[in-house]
Amino acid sequence: MQVTDIRTTAYKDQKPGTSGLRKKVPVFQQTHYLENFVQSILDSLPDIQGATLVLGGDGRYYNLTAIQTILKMAAANGIGRVLVGRAGLLSTPAASCVIRKYQAYGGIVLSASHNPAGPTEDFGIKYNIGNGGPAPEKVTEAIYARSLSIDHYRILPADDLPLDELGKQQLGDMIVEVIDPVADYAELMESLFDFEAIRTLLGNGQFRMRFDAMHAITGPYAQEILVKRLGAPADSLMNAQPLEDFGGGHPDPNLTYAHELVEILFAQNAPDFGAASDGDGDRNMILGGNFFVTPSDSLAILAANATQVPGYRNGIVGIARSMPTSQAADRVAEALNIPCYETPTGWKFFGNLLDAGKVTLCGEESFGTGSDHVREKDGLWAVLFWLNLLAVRKQSVAEIAREHWQRFGRNYYSRHDYEGVPTEGANKLIDTLRAQFATLAGQTYGAYTVAFSDDFAYTDPIDHSVSTQQGIRIGFTDGSRIVFRLSGTGTEGATLRVYLERYEADTAKQGLDGQVALADLIKIADDIAGIRKHTGRNKPTVIT
Repeated sequence: MQVTDIRTTAYKDQKPGTSGLRKKVPVFQQTHYLENFVQSILDSLPDIQGATLVLGGDGRYYNLTAIQTILKMAAANGIGRVLVGRAGLLSTPAASCVIRKYQAYGGIVLSASHNPAGPTEDFGIKYNIGNGGPAPEKVTEAIYARSLSIDHYRILPADDLPLDELGKQQLGDMIVEVIDPVADYAELMESLFDFEAIRTLLGNGQFRMRFDAMHAITGPYAQEILVKRLGAPADSLMNAQPLEDFGGGHPDPNLTYAHELVEILFAQNAPDFGAASDGDGDRNMILGGNFFVTPSDSLAILAANATQVPGYRNGIVGIARSMPTSQAADRVAEALNIPCYETPTGWKFFGNLLDAGKVTLCGEESFGTGSDHVREKDGLWAVLFWLNLLAVRKQSVAEIAREHWQRFGRNYYSRHDYEGVPTEGANKLIDTLRAQFATLAGQTYGAYTVAFSDDFAYTDPIDHSVSTQQGIRIGFTDGSRIVFRLSGTGTEGATLRVYLERYEADTAKQGLDGQVALADLIKIADDIAGIRKHTGRNKPTVIT
């Protein structure tokens, strides 16, 4: 087959965000748009001739179309082998697992994560490097630079390949190997957790659970691991059939978008345990009967209990958390006499720390938790970790969380999201906050006095790269915090995230509703930033 060079014109909007390039499907369907970005990836990678790449996605609309194009372009650009998930499916953590297990050069992951899917909704593409993690900024910057000057791409004219059966196929000089998207990942999970203990818990006839796959990628993974290998009843799974449009839902596992699961877990005679994962399987929400575990608390609780799980029985060497995530994990790290690193938002910032052996567990407040077993956050891993703890400790989710607060204190914590706000207003809000840095310290708002305000910057302790303007922090003299940040995961307008945190050591005051405990800080955030004025919103879109 003859490789074809196709002339093209560069697009100016292909700058990868926090998790790759995300746009609406019609944007990707523009002439040469997808091809330009894929070629920019391939052109930016040194020594790729004969290399092995991993390819797969979360099954959303346009996933299979994009995969067929990428396969033909990979063959035309000299890739030696591509491992692709059957039917084009691979969860993001499973893709990381496969890259690492087979020592692939890297991988292309097709997902817009927790964003809605469908013909007019969101699509995304990102490149993961050889450690299995998201490409660092120096790589994404090179990809973007190439996208601005690209004038042609290379493709192999060929029929689409059948991807529904396992095995090897030839595409030009390249081998395409269709792999089971679940098998390698399930094997890794079985090496980390006490499956026998979890099997006993799920089969005792008294313990009840619900897992909501939100019609996204984790349905097949939950079916294989939770039902087939661990013996959970089939009706423990909700929305387990992956759909191209995620059933018209918003596959973000939080109290707002996973409302069906929340209603079940907060009803009378609720199940003992509930969990949900997102579009590409890297996020998780943990619930007990009438109890919600914040992602920040979940990270801290898993760290404090790690030695009770086989894969971490020898202890953990360190913890990393994103800056907006609550400081609950810091208190565990201090008690364990291990370091706790504070990084910008974005899983790629954990990669160097994990590779250098500086941390074992890491997490973000945006429902992402993981460890050194892969280089992505991992939703089902967190669910299995919690099930292992419940099996070993023989306590409820609420009892484990409250016992943790009694030992370490409670970090009341909440995130308020204002989605799809006008970009101009969101930028004006951030500029207004920056303009106040010189005068905020020492000002008093009710019982709170500002100790400092800044724009978070991070120097990577491994490669010494510097990332600036990663979120505005306002710290108070009692340790409370308000953080403002514009998210890079949306495709329309801007998403303003406001993070609120207050520490409570008094066990008699640890049982308040989070929004009640944070009410004063919620008002102060609006007083300082002018949220209503700049966004035009009277309330957040989502509260978690």
